[in-house]
This record gives sequence, structure tokens and C-alpha cells, in this order.
Amino acid sequence: MNIMFASSEVTPFAKTGGLADVSAALPKALSKLGHNVKIVMPRYYSINPANLEKLPFNIGVPVGGLGTLWAGVYKSYLPNTNVEVYFIDYEKFFGRSRIYADESGYSYLDNDKRFIFFSIAVFELALAIKFDVDIFHFNDWQTASGTALLKYRYNWLFPKSKSVLTIHNLEHQGIFGKEAFNYLMIDWEHFNLYEFEAMGLTNLLKGGIAAADKITTVSPTYAKEIQTPEFGFGLHDHIKAHSHKLVGILNGVDYDEWNPKTDKLIPFNYDVENIEVKKKNKLALQERMGLEKSEKKCLIGLVSRFAKQKGIELIAQAMEGLLGLSADFVFLGSGEKWAEGFFSDVSAKYPNFRVWVGYNNELAHLIEAGSDLFLMPSLFEPCGLNQMYSLRYGTPPIVRAVGGLNDTVENYNPFTKEGDGFKFWEPSKDALYNTVKWAVDTYYSDDYKIIQKRGMKKRFSWERSAKEYEKIYKEVL
Repeated sequence: MNIMFASSEVTPFAKTGGLADVSAALPKALSKLGHNVKIVMPRYYSINPANLEKLPFNIGVPVGGLGTLWAGVYKSYLPNTNVEVYFIDYEKFFGRSRIYADESGYSYLDNDKRFIFFSIAVFELALAIKFDVDIFHFNDWQTASGTALLKYRYNWLFPKSKSVLTIHNLEHQGIFGKEAFNYLMIDWEHFNLYEFEAMGLTNLLKGGIAAADKITTVSPTYAKEIQTPEFGFGLHDHIKAHSHKLVGILNGVDYDEWNPKTDKLIPFNYDVENIEVKKKNKLALQERMGLEKSEKKCLIGLVSRFAKQKGIELIAQAMEGLLGLSADFVFLGSGEKWAEGFFSDVSAKYPNFRVWVGYNNELAHLIEAGSDLFLMPSLFEPCGLNQMYSLRYGTPPIVRAVGGLNDTVENYNPFTKEGDGFKFWEPSKDALYNTVKWAVDTYYSDDYKIIQKRGMKKRFSWERSAKEYEKIYKEVL
């Protein structure tokens, strides 16, 4: 099949979250299954054009109210693959230092224009390179309007093409003023309660869901959760109405990058057969973060955005109790300023807590390899990747049983000795504290090694995920 994969971020070119990882790994896996996949993304100005091939043509992108805007096109490949990546180059919209928001964290006021322009450009690019598209695969609100553009505007140019829309995070929906609908150049009859209109505003994700031939989310549990008021962010009834075309497919893990046996970013490689070597990474992590070196003392890691979604408020509320446990903590992340300040203060005052504010890929790998337990107390988590990395690295995860965390982690049962992690359900500081305490107590017992080894043998391959997407593509065609 010919698949055009449109995403606002793709690893290693531009990344703010898990969307970027999926947008590289899934096309790579589909390509291995024999499909012709082309990825399209904006060329942000953090992406050096010297490393790309400039194509000898421009594309005209007709945007309602703005006329035809002319964009350049660059090309590259996903590293170590033959998957082509096309970059839409338009300085006015993408010549900025950040992807969605300025340095202060405020969303760009023209994000509606920027990403509707990009969604239209996907079709104009396909025409320019004469790509006979079977499936247009759109991702999140940034490209969601592409499903409606295909159905109501470009249908005569792509009569056999179908659309698939993947929801990676329903919290972000692309809600703008009513005038944003005008940029799409589709009939105003589609600005209604059942498609793009939401309380007088334009909701790009809502309209995209209505027009898509198939909708996927990144885990089976999340597909169910987004049809409930607790996790639906106001769209639960709309999604329920389209649930006949909704499927939850669990993301995979790129084990080329996340494998303790071959990981080049950790000082000591190990696997389930020589798991004792893992302790050397623990000593290296303790030394790097200024903790007292000890093979025996439990070390709990966290790599996360410091955002409400990730449960950092629960951690802050439970911090006093957590610091009293027989465990050290290493946190890596950035985000909400209060959290960065709070964790920095705790790090300065307590000898058993250290934080690195920012992002450091090498340190993220070392935390996975060097920690004994991994903390992920998310309020909601569409899929999550770190819990899957943790299982592979022999670092049993402590998670809230939501979304992909619930689908991938099996709760430890002390009676049957089955399970590979620790779950809690209620989003409260007590539930978090009690579960961490239980996990720490288990670490000091004989059961810990059993849990560790069981997790290390688990696999979440992209090949499996890609085959499920392949099935969906065939169904809609």
C-alpha cells in the first residue's frame, strides 16, 4: 500500500513527546512489512536545511482567506531506513524556535493557520510528487482536519484514498475561533454540532473524528476511556457516536534503541541472564547524581514531563512520606515552573532525592538501567513508553492503572508470584504512597528478582502494532 503519514513532529528531527517517537517507529515498521510509506512534517527552523535535500519545485497551498501560499519542499530519510521524510518549508509559519509555543510556554496565536496550512500542504505535496496514495494517516489535532479535507475538498483528486486518524492525546484538541473554519475552504454546512463546531468555536480534532474513515488510539484501554466523562475532555459523547470506527492499538517499543543488551548510552550492558551487571549502572547513576553509593539501597527513577497529566501533583503531595521510605529518588524532567522549583528545593535539602531539570537522553537511559523501580503515576496515559522501557531494563514500574499503563503492566500478586509491576487505581496521594511503599518492601524481598526477570522477557514489538494498522488500512480500502 502507498501510505502518506502526516505528523507535526517526528524523531529525530523534532520532538516534544511520544507522538514524535510513534511517527518514526510506525512508518519504519510498516516499511519493513513491504509498504511504501512517505512521512510529511513541517520544517521547523531547529531542523538544519544543510542536512536535507532541497527539491527543485515549490508547492502552492490554497488557504481560505489567505490565498495561495507558496512553500518549499525538502527531503531526507528516517535514519538507517529507506523511508522518505518530506519537509514543508514556509518561514512565516515554521521559522520559529519552538514547535507549538513560545519560550514562555504560550501557544502561538496562529496555530490554527499554521497547522491547517500544513494539512492542506500534505495533499498538494502528494500531487506534486505524483504519489498515488491509498491511505492518508493523520495524527492528533494538528493534522486531524486532513480527514475532512480529503472527504470534502480533495476527494475528486484522490477518489480511492481513505483516511485514518490516530488520537495520541485527547487533552489537546485544536480549539480556535469560528473564523479558523474558513481556512479549510470546505462548505460551512460542516460547521455544525456533529462535526467541527463546539460551543461556537472550531474544534479541529472533533471535525477530524467525524470525517475519518477509521480512528485509532494508542492503547485498547485508552480507546474505552475516552468514551467516558473522566477521560473524554468533553468529547466523550462525540467519540461514542463514532465508536464503530474506533480501534485501540498498543504502541510498540523501538528495541534497537531501548535494549540493555546493546544500549550504547549506558556504561554496562546486561540482559536477563547476567542481571547482576545492572547494579554497576546503579552505582554509576548514584555517583552521577551525587547520591551515596550503595548496591543494596532501593533506587526509584522517574523520567517525565513535569505536567499535571503525569501525576506530579500527587508526587508533591506524597513527598514527605516518600522521603521517609528506605529508598533514594532520581527525577529527570521539565515542565511546570512550580514543579521544577519544588523538586529542585527538595533535591537541595534531602540527601536521598536528586533532580535534573531539563532533558538528557543519555541520563534517561541511565535512569532506566540504574534504577530498581520506575515511577509513573499518571492521571491519564494514552499509551506511555517509559513503563515498557522499564520492563525491558529490569526496572519494575509503579503505575496508575490507566490507558496503556494498565494494558502493559501486570500487577504483582504476592500469593501466585505473578506480575511484573505495581498498580494503583485511585488518583490520591495515599494510594500513590502506599503502592510505592509496597514496591519498596517487595524490593527487599526474594520476590523482587522474579518480578524483574518476568518483565525483562516481555516484548512490545512495532511489528505486531504495524500488522494491526495494516489490517485497519485493508478494512477501510
